[in-house]
Amino acid sequence: MNDTPPGADTRPGTDLRPTTGACPATGARPATDAPRPAPRPQPTVRTCPFDPPEEYRTLREQDPIAPVTFPDGATGWLVTRHEDVRAVLADPRFGANRRPARLGSPAPADTPLPPPPPGMFLMMDPPEHTRIRRLLTGQFTVRRMRQLTPAVERIVAEQLDAMASAGGPADLVRDFALPVPSLVICELLGVPYADRADFQRDSSAMLRLDATQEEARQAHLAMHRYIHELALAKRVAPTDDILSGLMQDGRLTDEEVAGVGALLLLAGHETTANMIALGTMCLLGNPGQLAALRADPSLMDNAVEELLRYLTIIQFGLRRVALEDVELGGHLIEAGSTVLASVTSGNRDAERFSGDPDRLDVRRPYSPHLAFGHGIHQCIGQQLARVEMKAALSALLDRFPGLRLAVPAEKVPMRDDMLIYGVHELPVTW
Repeated sequence: MNDTPPGADTRPGTDLRPTTGACPATGARPATDAPRPAPRPQPTVRTCPFDPPEEYRTLREQDPIAPVTFPDGATGWLVTRHEDVRAVLADPRFGANRRPARLGSPAPADTPLPPPPPGMFLMMDPPEHTRIRRLLTGQFTVRRMRQLTPAVERIVAEQLDAMASAGGPADLVRDFALPVPSLVICELLGVPYADRADFQRDSSAMLRLDATQEEARQAHLAMHRYIHELALAKRVAPTDDILSGLMQDGRLTDEEVAGVGALLLLAGHETTANMIALGTMCLLGNPGQLAALRADPSLMDNAVEELLRYLTIIQFGLRRVALEDVELGGHLIEAGSTVLASVTSGNRDAERFSGDPDRLDVRRPYSPHLAFGHGIHQCIGQQLARVEMKAALSALLDRFPGLRLAVPAEKVPMRDDMLIYGVHELPVTW
């Protein structure tokens, strides 16, 4: 994995000097007494199913580091430009460990953060994050994912065979987009696919925006208990999978193995499933791009990267907390403040992406995007997601050349109500 080290992004235009230090060029100290602008509501409403809220464009141009009020009433900062998002995600002064949502407003620097759940390394900072993640990186290398490609292609073909046998119309989410990554991550982890109804239900509860904190907590506990019991069984009777390997390795506690497994299971099927389904809908809604892809299948690698950039299904961004006072773009970000790095907005930044970034272009020259995050927390499974998307979309378009929506596009139920964007259902026929 090519994780970017903390603090590596030092390009001009992104000022992340400590507020206590003077500018090395002018000797001037940051203006920490400037009044803080009134926060605006966090943008959440889409007018097009494939585009982020329109306010992001204005924010990037006029107020790229803006104080906002989050939907739960807490306040913090919203970062919308590509280079600033990268800078925040790479800077060790912005921690991944979160306070509860209601504590997103500035808090005293010495206020202790609550410990993240065992094994949930996505919510940890070094050295704990480093300790756990390094045990997993070998499982998700480019080389290993390439070796896994024939197995992924087999799973894809089996799901398409079942779709063709049943005949259209079909729900592409239920019949294809969700089963493919679920089967793959179950095989990797050693989770019985027969238990999918339970872990998919719990995953949905954890990602629902309207779920109460208690509902989300209970869903997390249920998934954690399930993986914990499974991992204990693998200590006695190990098989060739990640959970067995972690249990036999012995460097993580049982609770940490359960937390790692729950995180990988959740992320390993929810994200890719929604990219496959939403990506298909997006291509069907862009017939010129779909025709170009059909005419030249060698464009698929590029098309996958463009779909990841263009759609960016992490709806609202990646939350970080300032571990100390930080000056960012002329603003004082006080220790304890929540900073929301909008990868969705950053991936539509015209200063980063040539041509019109609000247009899908499967021929767009590749430029590193933020769909998988950035820095030490960059998605560990990104190579697996690429393999799955390429295999799924290539085979789907080849198998069903007449694939089309079975309902008007405006009737497709979108996942506006989920942390991971996509479609709840995608009725198609051929």
